[in-house]
Amino acid sequence: QVQLVESGGGLVQAGGSLRLSCATSGRAFSGYAMGWFRPAPGKEREFVGAGTYSGSLTTYADSVKGRFTISRDNAKNTVYLQMNSLKPDDTAVYYCVSNPDYYRIRGGSSNYWGQGTQVTVSS
Repeated sequence: QVQLVESGGGLVQAGGSLRLSCATSGRAFSGYAMGWFRPAPGKEREFVGAGTYSGSLTTYADSVKGRFTISRDNAKNTVYLQMNSLKPDDTAVYYCVSNPDYYRIRGGSSNYWGQGTQVTVSS
């Protein structure tokens, strides 16, 4: 059974930081690419960023590039999203995803999904 469980969300002031965690179980981690999505106005979901299992490749949405960083601890089957310089526009539920193919993760449809964690950025 595949399971992704996010944590670390909360309320933070603009300019602050949060680190989200995504703990995985089952086959959804070993060798898999991991990433993050969030809903966006007018969209079902917005790609935030993703990284390969080794961490050698990462990609980010332009809206978060330079502020958000994906990392992972493969020994703990956990991926992280470090979010710095947060803005009110970053307010959303953040979903962790996994996919055996890094180049398909951005498309979204073949991903495994977590339940999400709420991030609220106050102005």
